Amino acid sequence: MTESRIVFAGTPEFAATSLRALVDAGHKPMAALTQPDRPAGRGRKLTASPVKEYALQQGIDVLQPATLRDAKIDAELAALRPDLIVVVAYGLLLPQSVLDIPSVACVNVHASLLPRWRGAAPIQAAILAGDAHTGVSLMAMTAGLDCGPVYASRELAIGSMETAGELHDRLAKAGGELLTMHLPELLAGKLEAQQQDESKATYAPKITAADALLDWRQTSDELARKVRALNPVPGAYFMLGDERIKCWAAHSVSLTDVAPGTVVAATSDGVVIACGSGGLSMQVLQRPGRRPVTAAEFSSPSSLTGRQL
Repeated sequence: MTESRIVFAGTPEFAATSLRALVDAGHKPMAALTQPDRPAGRGRKLTASPVKEYALQQGIDVLQPATLRDAKIDAELAALRPDLIVVVAYGLLLPQSVLDIPSVACVNVHASLLPRWRGAAPIQAAILAGDAHTGVSLMAMTAGLDCGPVYASRELAIGSMETAGELHDRLAKAGGELLTMHLPELLAGKLEAQQQDESKATYAPKITAADALLDWRQTSDELARKVRALNPVPGAYFMLGDERIKCWAAHSVSLTDVAPGTVVAATSDGVVIACGSGGLSMQVLQRPGRRPVTAAEFSSPSSLTGRQL
């Protein structure tokens, strides 16, 4: 395996997929930048990122600065004399001082067809909007947010019932393939990038817990997309009395002349709630502290039909 003069920056599993692709293609980075270890799980134990775990397995030096706006980290990166810094879902913006370090470029693998869905949650945004297609883009980085010129992209169709988790895995694989396919041209300085059309730019802000609440005034199609877009994180939910009930699988059904938020049916086929237009039939639900269950298991303890949420 040859060692390319590459520094990799990334944190979650989406990024680790691209790092594995680089190593498998014979381009083992000299170092990996990743976010500091964070508390995770019930015990809130400090946990390494997927990128750190894989990098250590491969004997790649790991750097975990809390910020990149630090002359010390600038000096450490400059001392590596990288030709390329590859950034995939790192989680920190690269200041100009870091962007100027590599001899060729800083490049980014982004999970959308730029300029559509710049920002933190492009996968969820594409599903929420009902997009038929999304993809991955290989972009030259600039100081702005996901607004640099694009070297190459790959389009993927979004399945009608595909969750964000499922789409994430397909996009991660496509991103690693796109990166390694064009890496030789990048390193040789032979790959040209096209400027993004600013008039077509859209933004995908970070998803919050408040965004996950199912609002029955929305259409059933919108809510069905929300369930898919927020699976597995953070999980769409609704309130049943004082309980926060998560919904992991649902689809839209035809329904008319019923007040939004009314439980129309609670059977083995689904718990159906009237929406602003149509009804949402929920097949997999989860009470707090419990495992996810089918609609039949969820609704059997008590009758929900006719209840107003």
